[in-house]
Amino acid sequence: MFKHSIFLRIYAGLVVLVAIVALFGYLLVQIINYQRAQEYRESLTDGISFIISEGIARQQTVQQKVDWISDASDLLELPIYYVDANKVDLSRAEQKRISQQKAAVRYDAQNSIAYIIIGLKNDTNHYLYVKVDKIGERQMKALPIFILDYLVYYPGQEKEYLAKIQKHFSYPIEIEKVQNLPLDSEQIGRLRLDRSIILYRDSATVRGTTISIVSPIPSSPSEVLVLGPVPLFNWMPFQLAAGITLLSLFVLSLGVYGLILPMQRKIREVNYALNRMKSGDLSLRLPVDGTDEMASLASSYNSMSDHIQRLIEAQRELMRAVSHELRTPVARIRFGMEMLAEEDDYEYRIQQVDMIDKDIEALNTLIDEIMTYAKLEQGTPSLDFEKIVLAEVLEQVATETEALKTQKEIIVKAPLSSVVADAERRYLHRVVQNLVGNAVRYCDHKIVISGGVNEAGIAYVCVEDDGPGIPEEDRKRIFEAFARLDDSRTRASGGYGLGLSIVSRIAYWFGGRIEVDASPNLKGARFTMSWPAKRFAKSNTKKKLGTKESSDS
Repeated sequence: MFKHSIFLRIYAGLVVLVAIVALFGYLLVQIINYQRAQEYRESLTDGISFIISEGIARQQTVQQKVDWISDASDLLELPIYYVDANKVDLSRAEQKRISQQKAAVRYDAQNSIAYIIIGLKNDTNHYLYVKVDKIGERQMKALPIFILDYLVYYPGQEKEYLAKIQKHFSYPIEIEKVQNLPLDSEQIGRLRLDRSIILYRDSATVRGTTISIVSPIPSSPSEVLVLGPVPLFNWMPFQLAAGITLLSLFVLSLGVYGLILPMQRKIREVNYALNRMKSGDLSLRLPVDGTDEMASLASSYNSMSDHIQRLIEAQRELMRAVSHELRTPVARIRFGMEMLAEEDDYEYRIQQVDMIDKDIEALNTLIDEIMTYAKLEQGTPSLDFEKIVLAEVLEQVATETEALKTQKEIIVKAPLSSVVADAERRYLHRVVQNLVGNAVRYCDHKIVISGGVNEAGIAYVCVEDDGPGIPEEDRKRIFEAFARLDDSRTRASGGYGLGLSIVSRIAYWFGGRIEVDASPNLKGARFTMSWPAKRFAKSNTKKKLGTKESSDS
C-alpha cells in the first residue's frame, strides 16, 4: 500500500521533514542563545571596562598603576593581571572592540569562566586581563565604587559627566534623590550606613527580571547613584523552544495536508473516471475547476474521452457506411458479371465491361476516401510543414478542375506570389480540391477561389459558388462523416459524404478551422478554411506533431 500510494509517500516525507526542521530549529535556537549570551556579557562589561581604563590612566607611574589594579582586584575579589599586549593573541573582532574602548570577552562554557580583556587609555603596550569565575553581590556592589571614584575628579559636575559616559553603558546610570526611589525604611537605613543595596524587579510585560544597584554618594547624603535597571539574561527554555517548534510544525503539517487533500480528491475522481472508461462507459466527464495542473488534467481527460468517443462513433458509422456504400457497386459488378456470362452480343458485353470498370473506379475512390478519413480521424497523419505559395495551390486546383470539362466558370482570385504560409502541400491541395469539387457538384454556373494571409497572421483559402447554399441549421452537420443533406442528390452527384469531413480533420491538424456561410456575392455557399500562417521551425515539425498526435490519439 505504501509503495503504490503517492500520498502516503508524501505524508511520510512530511514526517521526515518535520523531524529535520525540528532538529534544525533546536540547533538554531541554541546558536541564537549562545550568541545572545555573548552579546549580553559584552554589554555588561563595556561600561565598567571604560571606567577602569580611565582610572588606571590617571595614575602617573607604573607602580601606581599596579597598586590601583591590586586594589581593584581586592575590591572585586577577582584576579586582574597587568600583561604585555604582545602576549595576548587577539582576533580581528576583539581588536576592533578594544579600539572602540570596549571589552573583549572570552567565555569558557565547559568551566563556566569568562576572561575579560580591557584596553588601557594612552597605553597600547599593556592590557588588563580579568578572570571572572563568579558574579555575586560583592562584585555588583563594587561597580558603583569605580564610578564614584571616577566622579571624584569632577566635583559639582557629577551629573554632566555621567551623561558623557552613558554611551559606554548598556544600562542607565543616574543620580537620583533618595525620596524619589521606592525604598522601604530598612533599605534607606542601609544607605545611611554607606552600604549599597540591590533592588530586584520582576516586570513580565516589559523587560522581565531586572536588577538595580543603589549606592550612597558621600558628598551628598540626599542623593544616591543608581545603576540600572539591568535586565537579567533570559535563556529561551528548551521546553518553550521545542513547544513552539512542534506547534509550528504541526500547523505546517495541517496546512500541507489541507493543500494536498483537494488534490488527492481530484485524483480519486480521475481514477474513478478511468475505471469507468476501462469498463466501457465513456459518458463520465470531470469538472474543471480553476487553472492549475489538476484542472489541466481533468480537461485533458475530458478531451481524451471526447476523442475516444468520437473515434468509436466514427468507427461504427464507418462500418455502417462502408457496408452500405460497398453493397451497391459490388451488387452491380456481380450483376454485370452474370450478364457477361449469359450474353453473346459483343457490344453489349463491352457496355457491361465499361459499367463494371466504372463501379471498380468508384470502389477505388471510396476506399481512398475512407482510408484518408480514417488516417486523419485516428490522429496518424505524417505532416511535413513547409512554406507554401498559396497562389500556386489555388491555380493548380483550378487548372485540374477545368481539365475535367465541368462546364463551370472557375474564377481564381489568387494572392501575390510573395504571400506564403506554413502548410503541408499534399493536404492543402486536398482541401482546395475537395471544396472545389463540392462546389462543382452543387453550383449553377460560377465558382470563385481565393486565399491569402490577413493582418492577424492567419492564412485562409475560400471557395464560393452560386448554388442553392446550405441552410443554417445544417451547417454543422455537413462536416460529419457520411452526412448527406440530400441523399439522392449526393448519390447522383457521385459523393460519399466524406469530402467535407476530410477537410474538417485537415483543418484540425493544421491548427485551424473550417467554416461555412452564405456567399455575399454569389449567394450560394462559402467555405473558408483558416490556420496560423507561421507554425514552427521545419526541423522540429515532425517531432512536435508526433507529440500532438500521440496526445490526441
